[in-house]
Amino acid sequence: MPRRADDLVRNEMIVPHTSPRDDPTARKKREQVTPSIRHIAKLAGTSVSSVSRVLNNSGYASPELRERVEAAIRTLNYTPSKGARMLRGAPSRMIGLMLPSIDVPFFGILAHAIEQELFGRGYQTLICSTAENMDHEARYISMLLSQRVDGVIVASAFGNTAHFEALREAHIPIVAIDRELAGIANDAVMADHQGGGRLMARHLIGLGHRVIGIVGAPAHSQPVQLRLQGIAMEMAESGLAPAAVSMAEEHSFAATYPLARKLVASRPEVTAIIGTTDISAIAAIHAVQDRGFSVPRDYSVIGFDDLPEAAYVFPRLTTVAQPIRDVGALAVRRLEALIEGQRTGRESGKDTVVKVPVTLIERDSTGPVRT
Repeated sequence: MPRRADDLVRNEMIVPHTSPRDDPTARKKREQVTPSIRHIAKLAGTSVSSVSRVLNNSGYASPELRERVEAAIRTLNYTPSKGARMLRGAPSRMIGLMLPSIDVPFFGILAHAIEQELFGRGYQTLICSTAENMDHEARYISMLLSQRVDGVIVASAFGNTAHFEALREAHIPIVAIDRELAGIANDAVMADHQGGGRLMARHLIGLGHRVIGIVGAPAHSQPVQLRLQGIAMEMAESGLAPAAVSMAEEHSFAATYPLARKLVASRPEVTAIIGTTDISAIAAIHAVQDRGFSVPRDYSVIGFDDLPEAAYVFPRLTTVAQPIRDVGALAVRRLEALIEGQRTGRESGKDTVVKVPVTLIERDSTGPVRT
């Protein structure tokens, strides 16, 4: 009679199945590779979520499925990780929120929106500001595991997501926000960055601008790259291309101001400047004015985000508004649905990417091309 899965997890000691017919080479190979639930799922011919239900004794699993999973566990000599064992306890009602930097206005607003939405739903938020540092991300992941978080919302600054596997191994639901986290996050919620790039270019082209420069940061940001793609696509449809693209690694006024000032000094034929963020656009307005020119008479300037500062700068900034608070609230709802699905054993098993529409906000910083 097969042992029950909860006994396997509770005892934490799983005796490997051995046979005289075992191939010594294959046995040595198994010993060298640390098995995971993905390996169990593959050997048992089932899904990772099904293995999770058997290991944690949560949700329905047929006797035949349990037998296959337990046989795979014995064959692979699998020992549940610390994070996985924690899931046997009661929900912590804590959610991890990992953001590149909360001193950037956009992420500060996003963090506040998510924290308030989670609090209203009975969750506490552990906010992790990673400073766009991969080592910081990895250390925060270890902390979130030790705190038994029920789920994680994350905006990672990097394409390398290997360190997030620890969360997946512990069956912790993950929602990526503001960008995708392919292969790791269950769902992603983000603004339509590429569509926003198209809106910026379309607005300027409609005002008669043909020589358009771009200033922005950070260069490695997935949302910024999508905006650049949208700008290039829209301009190409009119037979145009960006006259200059100047990107900084750091997202700040101090990093983008000198880029905009150099653009104005070196490319007098430019009549409009796109800031890939509102901060970059505000830096461009200052650079134009400090060179003795006027916005929008000499240069039109447009941004992206619609931060509160966009309405206070002079002239008031034309920008593409992404609904920051709506994106945060939607991410929370998606994560809560994943947590509930895991608890009841009704996981969809299908990752989804939700793109929230953006809107052009016309103010005073853009106008007809200078004659």
